[in-house]
Amino acid sequence: MTDTLPRPTASPTRRRPRRTPLTWYRGGGLWNLLFLLPMIIVFAVFSWSPIVQSVVMSLQKTNLITAQWVGLDNYAKVLTDPALGAAVLNTLYFALLALIFGFPIPLLMAVLMSEVRRMKGLYSALAYLPVVIPPVVAVLLWKFFYSADANGVFNTVLGWVGIPPQPWIQDAIQAMPSLVLEATWAGAGGSIIIYLAALLGVPPELYDAAEVDGASIWRKIWHVTLPQLRGILFIMLILQVIATAQVFLEPFLFTKGGPAGSTTTILLYIYNKAFTNSLGGAYGEATAVSVILAIALGVLSWLYFKLTNRWSQ
Repeated sequence: MTDTLPRPTASPTRRRPRRTPLTWYRGGGLWNLLFLLPMIIVFAVFSWSPIVQSVVMSLQKTNLITAQWVGLDNYAKVLTDPALGAAVLNTLYFALLALIFGFPIPLLMAVLMSEVRRMKGLYSALAYLPVVIPPVVAVLLWKFFYSADANGVFNTVLGWVGIPPQPWIQDAIQAMPSLVLEATWAGAGGSIIIYLAALLGVPPELYDAAEVDGASIWRKIWHVTLPQLRGILFIMLILQVIATAQVFLEPFLFTKGGPAGSTTTILLYIYNKAFTNSLGGAYGEATAVSVILAIALGVLSWLYFKLTNRWSQ
C-alpha cells in the first residue's frame, strides 16, 4: 500500500536584499555618517593620532625637536636593559598583592553591606569617600601616616598592642605591601558601588530558597551570590589587572621607586627613561616600552576574554 499523504514542502527561504551604495543612501546611511562624523574626527584626533605618533616615535631617536630614524634599536635596547626586567617583576609583585587583597575585599564588603537593613546609604557613602579624595592628597596623607618615627600614626597604633615601630615605605621588603595597602583603600570604593549595583540584580527568591534549605550566609554567598556575579567578577578582574600593570602614582609619590629600586614599576621606569635618566630624555626608548606594554595588555585581554567567555555566561 503506497503512502498517499502529501510530503511537507520546505518553506522557501527569504533572501536578504543585497546591500548596494544606492540602498545604503536610501536607507539614510549618508545622514548617519554625517551625524557620526564629528565623533569620528574627535576620536581619531585624540585617540588614534597619539597611538600612531607613539609608534612612530618608538622607531626614532628624538629630543622632541629633531628626530633620527633608528628602526628597532630602541626596542633592542630596552629589552636588554636589566632595569626593565626588575620593573616588570616589581609590577607583577604589585599586581599579585593587589589581586590577593584588593580584589576580594571590595566584594566581601559589598556583600556584607547588602545584608545591612538600616543606614545602607550611609555605609555606601563612607565606602565611596576615599574615591572622592584627590589621589595625590590621599597618597601624601598616607605618606604622613607611614612615618617610620615611633610617634608616626601607624606606629603609634601598633605600639598600643606591643608591636615595635616599623620602617614601612623606607624598607625594601615592606615598601611594596605598604603601597598596595594604600591603593586598595583608595580604589575599593568604586568597586564596592559596582558590586552593590550588581547585587540588586540577583533574584531574591534564590536567597529565600537557600534560607529555606538552612544555608548559612557563607553558603548563600558561595552558592548564590558568586555564581550570579560571574560576569561582573570577570570584568572587574581584568580591569584590575590592567590598572595594576599601569600603576604609577603610588611608587612615584611614596618612594620615587626606592628603596633600592624595590618599587620601580613599568610606568615609573618609562617616566625615568623620558625625563630623569638622560639630559635630552630617551623619549624613543620610553615610547618603545609604552608600545610593548600596550601590546602585552592587549594580548592579555584578548586571551583572557577568549578563555573566560564560556565561564562568564
